[in-house]
Amino acid sequence: MNFEFPLIAQYYSFLVTAAGKAALTAQTYCQTIRFLYEWKQSGENVPKGSPEQQMSVQELTLFVIWRKTQGADERTVSKDISALRSFGDFLVVTGRWTENTASVLEKPDVSKKLPRVLTVEQVNLMLDSIDVSKPLGVRDRTLFELIYSCGLRISEACGLLIENVHLSEHLIMVNGKGSKQRIVPFGSQAALWLKKWLEEVRPGIVGNKAVPFVFVNYQGKGLSRKGVWKRFQNLEEESGVTAKVHTLRHSFATHLLAGGADLRSVQELLGHSDITTTQIYTQVDNEVLRDYHRDFFPGHKTEADDK
Repeated sequence: MNFEFPLIAQYYSFLVTAAGKAALTAQTYCQTIRFLYEWKQSGENVPKGSPEQQMSVQELTLFVIWRKTQGADERTVSKDISALRSFGDFLVVTGRWTENTASVLEKPDVSKKLPRVLTVEQVNLMLDSIDVSKPLGVRDRTLFELIYSCGLRISEACGLLIENVHLSEHLIMVNGKGSKQRIVPFGSQAALWLKKWLEEVRPGIVGNKAVPFVFVNYQGKGLSRKGVWKRFQNLEEESGVTAKVHTLRHSFATHLLAGGADLRSVQELLGHSDITTTQIYTQVDNEVLRDYHRDFFPGHKTEADDK
C-alpha cells in the first residue's frame, strides 16, 4: 500500500501488529485517515492544524459530515468512525493525543441486509457448468467446490497452503482474518477434486517450481483474488446463475443451518470472532423456509407474510 503521509505507515503497522487487524481492514482504515489528512489540508471552513495534533469531538464530527457530503453512505461512515476511534487509540499510545476524543463518536444505525444465498441446485448447476476437460477447468472446479464446501473467503482460498491440506482426514487448516487459524472439514466431492488437482493436474502446471499455494494460475504462480473474481464472472455467464464468489460462503452457512447444524459450530467453521455476525444466517434460513412454505402451500400465509 502506498502511504502518502509517514504517520499513516506507522498507523498501518500498529493496526496489523498491536491491534491484530487483517491487512484489508488496515488498508480500509488507513484510507479513511488519508481522507482526514486531505480534509485538514483543504482549508475550506476546516480548523487549522494536522490530525497529529489533538482534535476535538466537534472537529471530528465536521469531518464525518464532510464525508457524507462526499457521498459516503451509512455503512461507509460507520467504517470511517471505527477507523477514527482506532486512529485515536494509536495517537494516544504514541503520545500525540492526550485523550481519544474519537471514542465518543456514535455510529449510524446500519440496517443489515440479508446476504443472498443460492439453493443447492443452483450451486450444483454452477459447479457442473465448469469444463473439467481442461487443466484450469479442474482447478476451477476444485477451487469453487472447496470455497462452498468449507465456507472460505476468497483470500483464504488464495492463501491456502499445500502443507495445510490433509486429504486423508478431509481437513484443511485455514488462515483467516487477523491471522487466526481454524480447522475446517471438507466433503467427499471436494476431496475428489482436490486429489485430482493436486496429484494429476497441478504438477503439470507448476513443473519444477516450488510453489507453496494450492491454487495457481496458468503460469504456475499463486492465484490472485482478481483472478478468482474474473473466473467466477465467466462462470456466471456459463451457468446462467447470478451470484458473487462470497455468495458460496453465505450458501455454505445457510445450508448447514438448514441441515440442523448449531449456530456455534457454524461460527467456528466460518471463523467469526463474534457469534452475532453468524446469527444473520438464521434470518436467511427463515427466509428460505418461508419461500418453501409459499411454494408448497400457496393458499396459506405465515405471520411474517402479513407484516
